[in-house]
Amino acid sequence: MKTTKDHDERIANMTFAPVYPLYVAKIEKKGRTVEELHQVISWLTGFKVEDLHRLIENDATFEQFFAEATVNPNASLITGLNLWLSS
Repeated sequence: MKTTKDHDERIANMTFAPVYPLYVAKIEKKGRTVEELHQVISWLTGFKVEDLHRLIENDATFEQFFAEATVNPNASLITGLNLWLSS
């Protein structure tokens, strides 16, 4: 997906806190659990549940979120196809 600088800046400046409940709602709608969501986020970023709570409480932006993350080196292998978070 090709993005513009404005798009990237808008996403970077969004806070994680209001987006997290949307992730929860989506996975629960698909019959998955919050624990499974945490496993996925942990695999992708290295964050523990406590880290997520801290980031939410501190109104961290996505720029801050990923600056603190240790992104899994295999993250680029995620294609979005046949994943329980897709669609």
